[in-house]
Amino acid sequence: MQTNRTNSDLPSREDLINIVRTTLEEDVGSGDITAALIPAGRAATAKIIGREPGILCGTHYAEEVFSQIGLTSGSVAIDWLVGDGDEVKDGTVIASLSGSARSILTGERSALNILQTLSATATTSRHYARLVQHTKVKILDTRKTLPALRTAQKYAVRVGGCDNHRIGLFDAFLIKENHIAACGGIAAAIQRARTLNSALPVEIEVQTVAELDEAIAARADIVMLDNFDLTQTIAAVKHTAGRVKLEASGSIDDARLVEIAETGVDFISIGALTKHCRALDLSLLFDFSKT
Repeated sequence: MQTNRTNSDLPSREDLINIVRTTLEEDVGSGDITAALIPAGRAATAKIIGREPGILCGTHYAEEVFSQIGLTSGSVAIDWLVGDGDEVKDGTVIASLSGSARSILTGERSALNILQTLSATATTSRHYARLVQHTKVKILDTRKTLPALRTAQKYAVRVGGCDNHRIGLFDAFLIKENHIAACGGIAAAIQRARTLNSALPVEIEVQTVAELDEAIAARADIVMLDNFDLTQTIAAVKHTAGRVKLEASGSIDDARLVEIAETGVDFISIGALTKHCRALDLSLLFDFSKT
């Protein structure tokens, strides 16, 4: 689990470079032929403006877009007036840009795509975090992320006030129903995990109280209560009595979130943090009158 991370953690430099490089390769390809219509020395100013309420996220990635484009098309200076984690409203001026008109136009869509997507994730995460702020529970994301944006979306989850589950298949064991069946049972699966890598956390999915007892006896670090209803979750928390960390998962929406959080479970994992987000509406507008 990555639940010890804080919202102030920044994406790594390597992450920024790689994600933005892939983004630009997809969009710019061999060159922006439409931007080439503009004289190479033409300068411009522009603003990024919010068009609806939400939580901003992705400024580091957007800045990297213009940094990489600027290596070949002319530099762009960005003055951020709003930072990651800040609330924006309709009409909020998020940033001012100045420099090469070609570079601003070439980077516009890539920068906005990243900002809008990560802001959507941060906005959704902030919504869920606020719903349960009166409880001790940590809201976790899942691996249900957009391809090639895993670490960026997980950063946005933290910016929004929630926490990260495992990053991928490599940094924690999550033993589910099919793994259990293939290994020959709960105890056998947990023992095998400890043998393979004793340093990594071991989480296992259970569907009944009897399986919960097996997982506790086998010394799992975390037990995932798969699609337990409210009554079952309350009973599981009482039965466990703190002997193991509990994570609730499965079909948890706004209506169920608060009541599940109030049962005393340690974690609630929600795929909707990263997979059901609607892009935050942002615009980039030019002002050639200032150039």
